[in-house]
This record gives sequence, C-alpha cells and structure tokens, in this order.
Amino acid sequence: MKDIKQAEVIEKVEKTKTVKKLVGLVISDKMNKTVVIKTTERRAHPMYGKIFTINRKIQAHDEKDEYKCGDTVEICETRPYSKNKSWQVIRKVK
Repeated sequence: MKDIKQAEVIEKVEKTKTVKKLVGLVISDKMNKTVVIKTTERRAHPMYGKIFTINRKIQAHDEKDEYKCGDTVEICETRPYSKNKSWQVIRKVK
C-alpha cells in the first residue's frame, strides 16, 4: 500500500508543472523516514554581477529509509509532513 502512495505522489508531481523540484546531496539519514538534503544554488548579484553560492539544508520525507549519506536525490515540494518537513524524495539521481 505504501508503494501505491509513493507512485501516486510521483504521478501527481509529474502532471503538475508548478511543483518545485530540486536536486541535492543527502548529508544525514539518522532520523526515521527523514533525510537532510543539502542544495547548492549559484546566483549573480542583481547590481554588481558577482556570482555567489547559496547553500540550504532541507528535511525531506523518505518513506522506506532507502536513501543514505552521499546519494544525490531529486526532491519535490508536497504537503507539510511536520513543522520542518514539506518536501519528499522522488528518486535517486546518482
């Protein structure tokens, strides 16, 4: 039944175009059904043009606890699972 829910979420994400998707590196998998993902984004300053890096740590839902530290994964924004967790892991990229 859990596999069906995971498949349904993936189908909904692929159908909707407004859902945010990010790719990041798993840096912690110590919590139950939760992984911490580090995303890196490079932007240019609007006035001066200098390139700078923005690093964020995001907690994402991992139903089966199948992703480990060092995995590169794709996550999408979903309904809130808890106070800090409103992202879900879709798939492993590498």
